[in-house]
Amino acid sequence: MEDPRPPARQIRASYDDDAITVYQAYDPHVAEPALAAQTFVSPFKRQRMTWIKPSFLWMMYRCGWAAKPGQTRVLAITISREGFAWALAHSCGSKPAAGETHEQWQERLSASPVRIQWDPERDLHLNRLDHRSIQVGLSGEAVDRYVAEWITGIADATDRARAIEAHVVNGDNDKARALLPVEQPYPLEEALATHIGADREK
Repeated sequence: MEDPRPPARQIRASYDDDAITVYQAYDPHVAEPALAAQTFVSPFKRQRMTWIKPSFLWMMYRCGWAAKPGQTRVLAITISREGFAWALAHSCGSKPAAGETHEQWQERLSASPVRIQWDPERDLHLNRLDHRSIQVGLSGEAVDRYVAEWITGIADATDRARAIEAHVVNGDNDKARALLPVEQPYPLEEALATHIGADREK
């Protein structure tokens, strides 16, 4: 019998042939200029690490359905798949790899403009699940490429987030699920999957 559970570490996202959707949440003073410019502009700070998340529900967990201070506007950002692949290829995990010393990992981490982290995925009620979701932290050159080259569009997903939460609060899970973005396993070349510690399909 086929195991219905997804692999422990698998990228699931909304994507098409050209782009993948990731999520971030900001205060309106950052989100509004980004929506107007269709990329991130001042007061967005390129000097800080910026985390992008392909999982909508993990973003909801992080921002509390757009209710946490500084995270009241949820942005759905489409970025080129080429850019996303570059980020993964130039990444370092947030923990040492198997067989790697702490010193080796620190050296690799300091040379990498992208950090990869695998955190427990969330369900509709934001409870943790057994499988994990990827978070991608961009810094330095990666942030510059993200802002100047990779972003192909930014949409406001705040109303969608709050509508889903309202259905969840009212106990109407079917209506809530109907509003969720469709996320599917994201295809990765074997070498790239190995590099980021992703599991292959079961």
